[in-house]
Amino acid sequence: MTFKKNLFHTLSLSLLILSSGQSLIAQQTTVTLKADQPSGQISKHIYGHFAEHLGRCIYDGFYVGENSKIPNTAGVRNDIVAALKNLNIPNLRWPGGCFADRYHWKDGIGPKDQRPSVVNTMWGGVTEDNSFGTHDFLNMCKLLGTEPYLAGNTGSGTVQELADWVQYVNFEGRSPMSDLRVKNGQEKPWEVKFWGVGNEAWGCGGNMTPEYYVGEYRKYATFMEGKNLYKIASGANGDDYHWTETLMKGIPLNMMDGVALHHYSVPNWDKKGPATGFTEQQYFDTMKSALRMEELITKHTAIMDKYDPKKKVSLVVDEWGGWYDVEKGTNPGFLYQQSTMRDAMIAGATLNIFNNHSDRVKIANLAQCVNVLQAVILTSGEKMLLSPTYHVMEMYKVHQDATLIPVEVKTADYVFGNEKLPSVSVSASKDAAGLTHISVVNVNRNKEEEIQIDLAGKTYKSVSGRILTAAKVDDHNTFENPEAIKPAAFKAAVLKEGKLKIKLPPFSVVVLELK
Repeated sequence: MTFKKNLFHTLSLSLLILSSGQSLIAQQTTVTLKADQPSGQISKHIYGHFAEHLGRCIYDGFYVGENSKIPNTAGVRNDIVAALKNLNIPNLRWPGGCFADRYHWKDGIGPKDQRPSVVNTMWGGVTEDNSFGTHDFLNMCKLLGTEPYLAGNTGSGTVQELADWVQYVNFEGRSPMSDLRVKNGQEKPWEVKFWGVGNEAWGCGGNMTPEYYVGEYRKYATFMEGKNLYKIASGANGDDYHWTETLMKGIPLNMMDGVALHHYSVPNWDKKGPATGFTEQQYFDTMKSALRMEELITKHTAIMDKYDPKKKVSLVVDEWGGWYDVEKGTNPGFLYQQSTMRDAMIAGATLNIFNNHSDRVKIANLAQCVNVLQAVILTSGEKMLLSPTYHVMEMYKVHQDATLIPVEVKTADYVFGNEKLPSVSVSASKDAAGLTHISVVNVNRNKEEEIQIDLAGKTYKSVSGRILTAAKVDDHNTFENPEAIKPAAFKAAVLKEGKLKIKLPPFSVVVLELK
């Protein structure tokens, strides 16, 4: 009896230890890197940007005018050009946004002193003098080494107006529009590939129903004639799956190259909260909204797959990012906000989602580039700073046009109150030089995360990396201290026997390079 009793206690203790161990393991994040199962290319165009005639994005942002004391090329700030070239930005969307369906492109060509002034009724009620127009934007894209993405006016414009714009910028032969382009100083066409057929047709672009917009799209797209045009339909707002279903059902696939999707990390549109000095509840809710991008892409993709199983039509997330209350003392219509480590979390986690869905997501545009919403660059007179979001996109540029490596992630949870979120987000790729890059984000505001990565299918000899983090989650760069937050070398990575172990501080982004 004693032997049996001791055996029972031993087995019970073993089960208790095993159960406890399993519980502990369940709380640790484990990642399996499937290096032997490459999964297609991550389009560089996922890393696109957005420049709207909104607040100080164009004027007093990108464009300061040729007579400015700030060093510029044809009125465009040289420091902004250099900073964006360092990101390898692949495309830049313009002139909106909601401004696009109020914009008449012929107002912005010809001698600048002869261009009409209009009121920007959408953003702040300020006077728009049209000194920055089609030539200015497309020549700026040349400076940046990026592809332009023009958003056409299908709201207050006409079919002829948009057809003329396509001909003006793209047609090389003799025609009324190409002759006008040459008269205005541009002999060769710019050959613009990406075209948005309206913007937010469900809202500021005309308050259309999806059924009505299908007819409008088909009409406008028919007369947008030219070679190699990539036509993008105005897509859904968040979880409006009926919109996507209606477009995919009603527009022939040979007439459409992309369907847009807009989603901002905003838990409450009526009370967005501050960009700095936010509570943990506000942080948690914002990250919950940001991580919802996974669900939105998955469900919209499932609808698109029904009508387009070969994935010929791209999902184009051409507006995404954080949106908060404007900074005190600024014009509410200018959408100027500070960018903190919270925004770095949004950027890192969202880009990981895009990478992992790169079979369908081919283009995306962070909103916006300079001085508006989740900007990568802020300016004040001659001063310029790079935001935490800028640094994430610079760290992640290694994924552009690289081959996706699938990852399987079992993550610990970030628990707040009665809710929880996955703490860790991961994506990985292999570049043309054969280097493997793994981007890892810990959105947990309070806890360091220990992560074990199983490097299945390939042997690596060395690991290096960079990290972006700070003392507080609402820390940010200022014009007085513009480099308070910037990437640093990451040394808490141990590579041994096919396993990679790392420790990520709270609210941090790491990009690892394996050789």
